[in-house]
Amino acid sequence: MKKTLRPPLRKKDPFLEKFHFFFIWIVRITLLFALYRSVLLENWHVFGVVLFALILTFLAFFIERRYKIDIPIEFEIGLVVLIYGSIFLGELNDYYYTFWWWDLVLHTLTGIIIGLVGFLILLVLYRRKHVIAAPSSIALFSFSLAAAVGGIWEIFEFGMDSLLGLNMQKSGLVDTMGDLIVNNFGALLASLLGYFYLKSGQAPLIGRIVNRFRRENPKISKNLSER
Repeated sequence: MKKTLRPPLRKKDPFLEKFHFFFIWIVRITLLFALYRSVLLENWHVFGVVLFALILTFLAFFIERRYKIDIPIEFEIGLVVLIYGSIFLGELNDYYYTFWWWDLVLHTLTGIIIGLVGFLILLVLYRRKHVIAAPSSIALFSFSLAAAVGGIWEIFEFGMDSLLGLNMQKSGLVDTMGDLIVNNFGALLASLLGYFYLKSGQAPLIGRIVNRFRRENPKISKNLSER
């Protein structure tokens, strides 16, 4: 009688799992406190912004439940850092003004994270023979996706400033161009890491993320370990 092979058990990094849990809930508790404070002060603008940020911290959870996938912890932590750093610390606590480099760091991280997400999506399709592409083409897709998201965000900032009288662009054109440059730099870094991973099977950060995704999503990433 032919034995049915079981999918490999999900291997977890205990330290990373604990850090992920405590970090995200510390962020959420901080936002809940800010939400409570905004109600006491009847500051409904702050209430709306904080509530939006709090909802976004559950985005990865909703995606996992809806599409039956496990998102690598590195992506979840990075997403929460971006949300907390840009909305709560940046907009509400004036970190954009206190630290001149704050906006640049966040946009660089955005480029890296979106670039890695684009690479991982196309890598799954590539390994499962749904797309035929050279490593350079996959890297180009990763870069293009992150660059496009960065450009769309800048259009959003311009729209909010024009329609609602906000000041998301800070110094206008200089701020926009600076954000686009560092976003594309992060996108380039992520795409290069993806390219070297496809060529050699090894690259900083990428290998760890791919291996984790493969272990936690055996049905989706059946052939992901093949080179």
